[in-house]
Amino acid sequence: MDQKGYRRGSFQSATSDEDMLEIAGASMDFSMADDDPPLDREMGGFSSYNGGGMNGTSTMMDFLEEPLPGVGTYEDFNTIDWVREKSRDRDRHREITNRSKESTWALLHSVSDAFSGWLLMLLIGLLAGSLAGLIDISAHWMTDLKEGVCLAGFWFNHEHCCWKSNTTFTDRDKCPEWKSWSQLILGHGEGAFAYILNYFMYVIWALMFSLLAVLLVKGFAPYACGSGIPEIKTILSGFIIRGYLGKWTLVIKTITLVLAVSSGLSLGKEGPLVHVACCCGNILCHLFTKYRKNEAKRREVLSAAAAAGVSVAFGAPIGGVLFSLEEVSYYFPLKTLWRSFFAALVAAFTLRSINPFGNSRLVLFYVEFHMPWHLLELVPFILLGIFGGLWGAFFIRSNIAWCRRRKTTRLGKYPVLEVLVVTAITAILAFPNEYTRMSTSELISELFNDCGILDSSKLCEYVNDFNSTKGDDLPDRAAGPGVYTAMWQLALALIMKVFITIFTFGMKVPSGLFIPSMAVGAIAGRLLGVAVEQLAFYHHDWAIFSGWCSQGADCITPGLYAMVGAAACLGGVTRMTVSLVVIMFELTGGLEYIVPLMAAAMTSKWVADAIGREGIYDAHIRLNGYPFLEAKEEFSHKTRAMDVMRPRKNDPPLTVITQDTMTVEDVETIVTSTTYSGYPVVVSRASQRLVGFVLRRDLIISIENARKKQDGIVSTSVICFTDYCPPLPPSSPSVLKLRSILDLSPFTVTDETPMEIVVDIFRKLGLRQCLVTHNGKLLGIITKKDVLKHIAQMANQDPESILFN
Repeated sequence: MDQKGYRRGSFQSATSDEDMLEIAGASMDFSMADDDPPLDREMGGFSSYNGGGMNGTSTMMDFLEEPLPGVGTYEDFNTIDWVREKSRDRDRHREITNRSKESTWALLHSVSDAFSGWLLMLLIGLLAGSLAGLIDISAHWMTDLKEGVCLAGFWFNHEHCCWKSNTTFTDRDKCPEWKSWSQLILGHGEGAFAYILNYFMYVIWALMFSLLAVLLVKGFAPYACGSGIPEIKTILSGFIIRGYLGKWTLVIKTITLVLAVSSGLSLGKEGPLVHVACCCGNILCHLFTKYRKNEAKRREVLSAAAAAGVSVAFGAPIGGVLFSLEEVSYYFPLKTLWRSFFAALVAAFTLRSINPFGNSRLVLFYVEFHMPWHLLELVPFILLGIFGGLWGAFFIRSNIAWCRRRKTTRLGKYPVLEVLVVTAITAILAFPNEYTRMSTSELISELFNDCGILDSSKLCEYVNDFNSTKGDDLPDRAAGPGVYTAMWQLALALIMKVFITIFTFGMKVPSGLFIPSMAVGAIAGRLLGVAVEQLAFYHHDWAIFSGWCSQGADCITPGLYAMVGAAACLGGVTRMTVSLVVIMFELTGGLEYIVPLMAAAMTSKWVADAIGREGIYDAHIRLNGYPFLEAKEEFSHKTRAMDVMRPRKNDPPLTVITQDTMTVEDVETIVTSTTYSGYPVVVSRASQRLVGFVLRRDLIISIENARKKQDGIVSTSVICFTDYCPPLPPSSPSVLKLRSILDLSPFTVTDETPMEIVVDIFRKLGLRQCLVTHNGKLLGIITKKDVLKHIAQMANQDPESILFN
């Protein structure tokens, strides 16, 4: 490299971000070195002094004039540096803004750069909405396939098959076009043998669907299993899990989600739909340079994609935005809020256009209740909140214990067998009971339903007295035999759902938790609602009913109790509050029932928090050892930075790199003999005065490229991290200058800094590591993993449970 090129890379140009940073950091760097001469940019002497002695026979390689591919990127299972990523984006934006004043083309580029975020949100919304519609339609058809087939066209589900039939409203499910498997094979659907054949076909189809799902996950995309929300929370906090949001994961998760839901397992598609939407967001990010090359910007997109996922899962765009804000996102600026809102809107609009349920609604269980609630009903609503909190705490403890057993015993080695056994048990227990045989979404829809005159469900078989009917509203009536039959069937369904969901969530198939949790709460709520309704009917003269529930009035709505119970159980498991209430009233259209929903959600959260502080997603994050710093918890222990930093007493000294005295071979030895993700750069080992911090990956890439592409770079070449390098003998090889990859402003704290401040800094700035100094000299380092281990230790947990580096 000639002198002209060297000067251009050093000081004479400020066209690249790296050059601007070098100039900005130059004064700081040289103030740290006692013997370095002052920097004089005006003198031409610097260009003639090339670091190879006064006669200039050896040249210095300013290798990173242009950023190398791979420099500044991260390895798998590493944490991103939020501060560095945000700084990069600001520099990129500043450069585009400055250039936009130079030409019309640059101005158009600036406008397209600003618009690209909104275009990306539009694409995510369209893709997420389309996939959600496809999943809904496919799952509905395949669920009905377990019971029979449509002769008019095998691709029709039961409901669509009977749309063109001339049967009466009460016999709408018994149209001639739809044939059960016994009718198709035996020619009749009555009798014990027909029942056994239908039972057998139901179990066989369930086993086939679940087997196909687990084999696809195991063979093609292991990351497609589970809910995906714990991992997405971890990724949004800055952790890298390569492939988790990739195209194979998207394809396999979409297919296997349909299969898993259709198999009748006690799981939902709502959590996995968030994963699917985030996969869409991650894949579409590659179309835009500013999101492809910046991990922090990509996480803003993923936050919006999570909102779109909940929007299409529940038909709740506002609830989706609040869910992303409250439950999933780690960094959620105002700009991301607006874009999340837009992505959720587009996704909901796309799903509405597809109309997967044929009812012009975004969800399967949209209901409208006609009667307002009474103040005294808050008592049973709060009881449902208590039940939801107890169920949530019980479920989390039981499920985590089972998942830990799966991880630590031989059970984890047989995922296919586990899925088949759980599917077989679920199908065998589910078929005899019509409320467990139907899909969980249909069950919730029926439980939420307010009985009308034309309803033929067992839940609506009351003793009718039409003389007291007022308009569309039916009065509270005595329960008929059908209601009592439904009650004990629902009680059995409740017991089954409570226990089978514990073993289902966490298996190697896509499995959401929203719908099973809501089903448990809805069953409990409907049972309580019918009990209160019958109590009010037979004892309307009691003091608690006399003021507002007279004989012949429609004052108790069991469907409302089911809705409140569903919210309570979902809140107990996930610990959501604001987003949960908004999702529930968007889901059901019950806007005037916000207060009962709020009361139940808060009660369930208080009760569940009293038993255990973690929601199900946080518990799974801790079980898997993901490096996630929970922003909601406070650190209240009186420890200091020196208690947590490494090296500790009796440990080997901190591994450091000196700024201008180590050779390429020395640095390569350090890199190969250690596994650290970065190294502090100091003036000298004796002084330990800090210059900056360099990442291991950047070092490796830079040295490898210098060896391949630059003449004179050998093992004995000195590596220089400063602009001014000390004179070397004339015969010495070229100097490798790596100033560009050095972070000149690493975050530092003193050894006496309280750990509560350090933890706060890590949470709010998203740091990877923090250097500890004493009287200006480098003393040690604190990484995110050290902070997590310390928090675990203070909470009397195993600090080695933080698995990932």
